[in-house]
Amino acid sequence: MDGVYTTDPRVVESARRLDRITFEEMLEMASLGSKVLQIRAVEFAGKYNVPLRVLHSFQEGTGTLISLEENSAMESPAISGIAFARDEAKLSILGVPDTPGIAHRILGPISDANIEVDVIVQNVGADGTNDITFTIHRNDMAKAEAILQATSTELGAREVTTDSKIAKVSIVGVGMRSHAGVASKMFKALADVNTNIQLITTSEIKISVVIDEKFLELAVRALHSAFDLDDKSVTED
Repeated sequence: MDGVYTTDPRVVESARRLDRITFEEMLEMASLGSKVLQIRAVEFAGKYNVPLRVLHSFQEGTGTLISLEENSAMESPAISGIAFARDEAKLSILGVPDTPGIAHRILGPISDANIEVDVIVQNVGADGTNDITFTIHRNDMAKAEAILQATSTELGAREVTTDSKIAKVSIVGVGMRSHAGVASKMFKALADVNTNIQLITTSEIKISVVIDEKFLELAVRALHSAFDLDDKSVTED
């Protein structure tokens, strides 16, 4: 790899090498599934404002500059890249009491077992009960399910459900701060390829969605095209 690309070129042939990207964007992409750089390397470089340049090990080239400064171009893009993670699993505990501290009683034992929780969604029903859904790494699903079943019995929950066939797709870009309608554009692009969104989580510079794993590559290609990230020279060949 001769730099940081808009997404994995193995999934999108027309993925484009970025000339530059901010520490914020690279940190988000690394944490969301991009395998280019280790998260700690980006954290340290950003903390001490040490610019990084990602280059090919055996070929000449300019690579990708990772720095503190945003692209100063007048028309900087809303989205710099798309990251994805295949090894996700989703667990839900349904019909738990809607009382203070219920989220801690459910997720505390998961955390105590050293299982990292990613996306969390809580819904309150009209009957005064809660449904809590969260995602974890797929390798931890069996352990997490056993813990959640014990918690379900303790709380008198209605049921526990699991799904190991999900994936997370994320769009990342500091340009989101100044571009309206990014989320709407993302959701429309996914709807256009009949990809249902199960969960959504956002931050200032990223939007992540959980979808059925079988739609992962289709979704990434659709988003890459919708946000004009394609390398036109590859597309035209």
